[in-house]
Amino acid sequence: MRFTADDAFLDPGCKALLTALAERDSHTQDHSRRVMGFAHLLGLCCNLGEDDLMALNIAAYFHDIGKIGIPDNILLKPNRFTPDEMEIMKSHPEKGEGIVKELGLKLGQAVAQAVRHHHEHVDGGGYPDGLTGEEIPYIARIISVADSFDAMTESRPYHPARATSDVLEIMQGESGSKLDSYLVAKLRELIQSKHAGLVALLDNSIV
Repeated sequence: MRFTADDAFLDPGCKALLTALAERDSHTQDHSRRVMGFAHLLGLCCNLGEDDLMALNIAAYFHDIGKIGIPDNILLKPNRFTPDEMEIMKSHPEKGEGIVKELGLKLGQAVAQAVRHHHEHVDGGGYPDGLTGEEIPYIARIISVADSFDAMTESRPYHPARATSDVLEIMQGESGSKLDSYLVAKLRELIQSKHAGLVALLDNSIV
């Protein structure tokens, strides 16, 4: 696993931690890179300030770092989880928050909160805390949209990659319940603009 300019904001300790996760599960690392790319573009579209954009980049890259604490038989399982396995997998945001807090990052509090809350739903149906609407940190809501989009447009053992148009329709249906409606609309605008950075991500050309 090599690092690129996309990782320039990370110190050596952070890079080492991400490399350790990649050695266990390269899929999670590749997914995290793409989520960071999608989230960064969304953050630019939303006119985030410099510090917020930096916190977003780091949190998006680290959003699944808690999976380093998930047992291999669950983390690397090639098919759907049992209910008990899902409960264990759902502990990764809290594990990730704890890891981020130990890194002593300049924007560590904002990053840790975004990592903790990236699986919250705007209607309160998410985890780990059942937050609703604006209770969920803004950058966590951005990561949630980016994470959902990437998860559905990539191929996984239990489902093939879906077409971008189909994914947008699914996400539109989740607007206001699972996902932030404004951010889903921004993602649609971004895709329709055919932004070069987005096209590169969709082509999996960022390595």
